[in-house]
Amino acid sequence: MPILTYIDEIKNAVLLVHGEKAHSCYFSKDAYEKLEGGNKELMLIPDAVHTDLYDQMDVIPFDKIEEFYKENF
Repeated sequence: MPILTYIDEIKNAVLLVHGEKAHSCYFSKDAYEKLEGGNKELMLIPDAVHTDLYDQMDVIPFDKIEEFYKENF
């Protein structure tokens, strides 16, 4: 079964954070397009690859993540 089959059932706020240069960035873009509602956000981190968001404290957008949670939860 394709992984995004039931994505339209998600009603909660969704924040997708992905490195712009990550090999899997297409997946977050596809998921974002299939999500319904106005409580979704796709945050692409310029020049970052997938692993940069694991432990690169200067790359991880903590302030934007905090803002999203404060607005949506």
